[in-house]
Amino acid sequence: METANQIFFIVFALIGLGLFLNALHQYRANRESEFSIYWPLSLGLFSLSSFSFGIALWTHQFFLTIANTSFIVSVFLLIFLYRSWNQRPFTKIQALLLWIIPVFVYFFYDYLRVIPGTFKQRVALITITQELFLIWQVWELLKYYKTDRTILVRWLIFLSVFTLLGETCRTVWVLFASTQTNFFLYAQDAVALTLLWIGYGSTILVYVALGSFYLERQIKKENLIASSLRSAKEENEKITELLKEKERLIYGLLKANKTSATGALSASIAHELNQPLGASNLNIQFLKMKLEKGVLNPELGKEILDSLEQDNKRAATIVKSLRSIFTEGESNAQVVQLGDLISRVLDIVKPELKGKNIQIQLRVDDDLVIMVNPSEIEQVILNLLNNAIQALANSGTLQCRIAIEAIKTGKSVQLSISDNGTGVALEFKPHLFELLSTTKQTGMGLGLWLCKHIVTRYGGSIYYEDAVGTGAKFVIKFPSS
Repeated sequence: METANQIFFIVFALIGLGLFLNALHQYRANRESEFSIYWPLSLGLFSLSSFSFGIALWTHQFFLTIANTSFIVSVFLLIFLYRSWNQRPFTKIQALLLWIIPVFVYFFYDYLRVIPGTFKQRVALITITQELFLIWQVWELLKYYKTDRTILVRWLIFLSVFTLLGETCRTVWVLFASTQTNFFLYAQDAVALTLLWIGYGSTILVYVALGSFYLERQIKKENLIASSLRSAKEENEKITELLKEKERLIYGLLKANKTSATGALSASIAHELNQPLGASNLNIQFLKMKLEKGVLNPELGKEILDSLEQDNKRAATIVKSLRSIFTEGESNAQVVQLGDLISRVLDIVKPELKGKNIQIQLRVDDDLVIMVNPSEIEQVILNLLNNAIQALANSGTLQCRIAIEAIKTGKSVQLSISDNGTGVALEFKPHLFELLSTTKQTGMGLGLWLCKHIVTRYGGSIYYEDAVGTGAKFVIKFPSS
């Protein structure tokens, strides 16, 4: 019978060892999550306790002290485990004070072990201590059950209560009910041994339930990760589809914008061409009227024909400039004096300046040589002057003034055209050089985007700044030739 009991203890030790290795593996794989070190530690000590019980009779009875102390500590560590589930860990001082109990059990049990006839007292010491710890375990589990009402937690509560009842019965039987006189761990009566192995069996079942509890948590975690990955994949697919839809919308908007830009360009070109053509139409009507009345003298006829020729040149310059820009052909650049270009443009707008009582302040340095197509730059200067004239006409300014300045700055030639009107509204400034900003509110005529296209064609730059006081100022810089 003694040998059979020792073999049972060795078997329980091997079962506990297998559970310990599995628990240790799970802890190492999930130590950053809610897995607690108390679970594998408790299992390891239970396995050590069973093994020590199994070899004590064959080696030395001191292993009984090791076995009982390890068993008590394994039960004690489950209290730490369950409190960690409730997120109420012991403080360092509390843990230090509580560890006095296992230390006391070790020394007191070892003291009783060497005294003959104290088996019942030793059983009572171990079982009562275990029962107190089991009551604490059940209390912690009941608190945790309020937040996690799963079958495994109910099973753990049941097993802990069942173990508590079994150990209580064993204590009562050994101390008061048994009539056996030669009590010994390996030679107890049938009832005492049955209660002993029931307690050990239920303890093993507690550890199995703990393993299932953590395994269920791990499966839930993996399912949650898999679900998150599936959700992330679905979200990525949705985002990809949205991005594709965005690209389709952008493509559609670009096509629509291109159509709008083409329409705006056509309207701008028509507006520019209408100026010289309208003037030509007025001159032609005036000429017909004089001819019908027979009062046309040579001087007046020559003046009208000169105006018609000048208007035709303006129209031809606009068409030629646009054609050279949009065909990206040769620019026919040549070395020209900037002052000569400004003079020719002023001759064109002189009647309009005089009619609207606009003064010109002119400052042009000598020998400002640039390499450009003169017709295109004349068109740029004309556009800027027309903008200034229109701005002053709508400003209500009493003394209208346009300042033209051309100077040498380092390796560049700088041309600025400013007026003393109301300037450009703040909301239009960021889009001045875009085609679609060619609106009546800004009065940009053909559009500053075309001016910028021409200027940058020759390595220059154009930008806007508020004029000193009030008004608008456009500055053009050309590389000096």
